[in-house]
Amino acid sequence: MEQKTSEFDKVLGAWDILVIAFGAMIGWGWVVSSGNWIESGGVLGAAIAFAIGGIMIFFVGLTYAELTAAMPQCGGEHVFSYRAMGSTGSFICTWAIILGYVSVACFEACAFPTIITYLWPGFLKGYLYTVAGFDVYASWLIVAIVIAFLIMIININGAKTAAVLQTVLTCIIGGAGIILIVASVVTGSVDNLQGQMFVGNGTGEAMKSITPFFFIGFDVIPQAAEEINVPLKKIGKMMILSVVLAVVFYALVILAVGYILNPAEIIESQQGTGLVTADAMAKAFGTKIMAKVIIVGGMCGIITSWNSFLLGGSRAMYSMAESYMIPPFFAKLHPKHKTPVNSLYLIGALTMLAPFAGRTMMVWICDAGNFGCCLAYCMVSLSFLILRKKEPDMPRPYRVPALSSAGS
Repeated sequence: MEQKTSEFDKVLGAWDILVIAFGAMIGWGWVVSSGNWIESGGVLGAAIAFAIGGIMIFFVGLTYAELTAAMPQCGGEHVFSYRAMGSTGSFICTWAIILGYVSVACFEACAFPTIITYLWPGFLKGYLYTVAGFDVYASWLIVAIVIAFLIMIININGAKTAAVLQTVLTCIIGGAGIILIVASVVTGSVDNLQGQMFVGNGTGEAMKSITPFFFIGFDVIPQAAEEINVPLKKIGKMMILSVVLAVVFYALVILAVGYILNPAEIIESQQGTGLVTADAMAKAFGTKIMAKVIIVGGMCGIITSWNSFLLGGSRAMYSMAESYMIPPFFAKLHPKHKTPVNSLYLIGALTMLAPFAGRTMMVWICDAGNFGCCLAYCMVSLSFLILRKKEPDMPRPYRVPALSSAGS
């Protein structure tokens, strides 16, 4: 694939790409799923499982880091797989990652208004219909559509605008998480860990519920490679750093929850609100108001994931259109903001239509998207090996350290 002069504006700095990747990985799961993780493998078992899962993604991230620095073009996976495997391999790989991005964005469109019901119990008004056991209400639908429209407009207005939103929301997520972790140290007790350090087969059980889904997001960085104003070698390092930070965040939240709540309280929380992390925060401070702080942090996590995947998915579509794999219509850039406006319109429209199918349906679609991301990761890793063999002399500003001499 020939590299033409970029039409994008280089507006993203090191901090921007770090928060875009980290914010994509830290969604709503740390608020709603911590109880499931602990029940699956125990507090320490779940934390170790996340560390193991993070190591697996870390190695995938290393391949992305080297390939992104070597081929800093819009599209990431599309560019890597095209050069290594040709048009057919690239077509499969890029559609797989687009499916992953768009499915998560559609899921988040349904998740956001659902979270509001935790903050405002009387929010659901105007029952419309039921899909797969999920009741769709007019108020729920309106909020989902409005937020989807706003996020689409923010992305159309430029990558930097999306990055500013990402920075603000990621700081809120980080702040909520830090408050919980510090509170656990001050008010928690090691006695609460008794009986829940490891559960079942410990780490093995937890690994069954911890999939790459919780780490999808670092790969958004290569999608916007042409918009990054950072030394090529540093791009790879920032990508790896984002994975490390996500692992640390998830593990510390799990440990904090286990340090604050004993096994009986976790079971009670699971059977009640289901928001174990929020209930842990409430207990640590002795007031349910602080539970809302965690819920707000989780809502910010939904937006950061949504925002990142809209950015990544639109760039992947742009790259495919540039290669005439889909209509060139989708390669059109906004005349002022230099964003793939038609690709954003399509993905934005899908996120606005998704809530009509209900949240249960979106969970099924998101599971399919998770498989798409795994497939894309495998194909990128294979591309890494092929290019090390086929093009050993290709300039690689960042090389995987342990393999720095291989193929050279």
